[in-house]
Amino acid sequence: MYYNKIKTILLFSVFTITFSYSQNLESKINDILNNEYSNGSTGCVALVSKGGNIIYHNALGLADLELNTPMTKDMVFEIGSLTKQFTAVAILMLNEQGKLNLNDDIKKYIPDYPTQENIITIHHLLNHTSGIKNYVTLKDWFPQIRKDFTPEAFIELFKNEPLNFSPGEKWEYNNSGYYLLGYIIEKVSKQYYKDFIESEIFKPLKMNNSSYGIRSEIIKNRPSGYSKRNNAFINAPYLSFTHLYSAGALMSTAEDLFKWNQALVTNKLITNESKKLIFTNTTLNNNSKTNYSYGWAINKINNSNTIEHSGGTLGYATYATYLQEEDIFVTVLSNCDCKEPRVVTTKIAAICIDKPMPSNESAITLNPSDLNKLVGTYTFEDNSTRIITLKGNQLFFNFPDGNKSKLFSLDGMTFWIDGTTENLNFMESAKGMDCLFKNRIYESKGSRQDK
Repeated sequence: MYYNKIKTILLFSVFTITFSYSQNLESKINDILNNEYSNGSTGCVALVSKGGNIIYHNALGLADLELNTPMTKDMVFEIGSLTKQFTAVAILMLNEQGKLNLNDDIKKYIPDYPTQENIITIHHLLNHTSGIKNYVTLKDWFPQIRKDFTPEAFIELFKNEPLNFSPGEKWEYNNSGYYLLGYIIEKVSKQYYKDFIESEIFKPLKMNNSSYGIRSEIIKNRPSGYSKRNNAFINAPYLSFTHLYSAGALMSTAEDLFKWNQALVTNKLITNESKKLIFTNTTLNNNSKTNYSYGWAINKINNSNTIEHSGGTLGYATYATYLQEEDIFVTVLSNCDCKEPRVVTTKIAAICIDKPMPSNESAITLNPSDLNKLVGTYTFEDNSTRIITLKGNQLFFNFPDGNKSKLFSLDGMTFWIDGTTENLNFMESAKGMDCLFKNRIYESKGSRQDK
C-alpha cells in the first residue's frame, strides 16, 4: 500500500516536471516566433520533433492579407530549395539500384552538354562544385520568369555559358546543377521528375499534402505568397514552376516535412551507407571542406552538429534543420519571401537542445571609452569589409553599403549582431585590434585598419 502510494507520487512528479518543461518550451518558441510573425501580418507554420515525436506544431499570422484569413497548421507552402533534398535522395536511390553512379560524367546522360574539356560528375552537381553558371545570375533569365519551358529548352539558357571555375576547385551554390540532376533522373528512371518524386517518395511516405508545384490547379490550404516593395506588402510576382523544377518546385506542409525527415533517419528510402553521404561534409580538390553534402548544408548550433537547408521562391521562405545526435528536427515555413526563417529556426533548435542563443536582455553594459577602442574598419580574410561605429553607448556593425545592426556584448570583447546568429570576437594584438567573425560553423579572421 505504502509502496503504491510512493510510486504514484513519483509518477505524478515526473508527469508534472515533463508537463512543466513542455509548457516552458512552448512558451519560449512562441516568443521567438511572435517577434517575427505578428497576428496582423504574413505568417508561418512551425514544427519541432524530438525522438521521432512532434513536440510543437503551431501556426501564426495570416495566410491571406486581403481576406484576413488566419494561418493554419495544414497549410501547403512552396518549399523552394528544400526540393534539393528530394532530388539528392532520388539520385541516391537510383545509385543504389545500379542505374547510375555518383562519379559518372554527366555527358553519359546528356551527351551534348558542353563540359568545356572538363569532367563534370553527378557528385559535382550534388554538392555545388561543378563550376556551371547558376542560371539565376544570368541577366536574360529574370525577364522570362512567367514563361513556361521544357527542361531541354531551359537547360539551353545556361549550358553554353563559360564555367565559373574548374570542377571541384570551389564551392558555389548552384541551381543549374540541381536542374540538370532532375533531367538525369528523367533519363535514367524513364519517368518525369514530377512523377518519380510523387510515386517513389511522396506516396510511400504518405506525404499526402506534398506535390510538384503547379499554378493552374486548386491546391487546398495553399496560403497566398507575398513580397515587399518600399516596405509594404505586395502579392508576389508570378514565377513559372518550370524555372524551379528539381531545384525548387516542390510544395509541402510542416507535418509532411517531419515525415520526410523521419524517413531519412530510419532509412526508409535509402541505406545507411547512402545516408552517410547526406551527413558528410564533402571536400574540394584541395581537401578543404565545403560545409555542404548532398542537398543539405553542414553546420553547427553551439557545437551540436546539424544538417539543414533554406528554401525560397517568390512569395515563400522556408527553413529546416536536423540535429543528429539530439534527434531534433525543426522547420519553419513562411508565406513572405521577405521573412527568411533561418534565424528563428536556429534559435528554436538552440532552445530545444538547451543551448540558447544569447538574447539582448542578457547583454552587459559597457563604458563608451571601452567601446570606442573597437571602432574602426576591419578587413577580413574572406575579402569582406566590416565597419564598427559608435553612437552614444551603442556599438553598431556596418557593411560598406550602409546597412547597420546593433551589437550587444557578452563579456566586453565578444559581441553578437542583433537579429542574427553571428558574433564578433575582438582581440588586441601587437599590430592593433583584430576580430574574428563567426556565424556558427563559418569563421573569418580580420584586422582593423588605421582608425
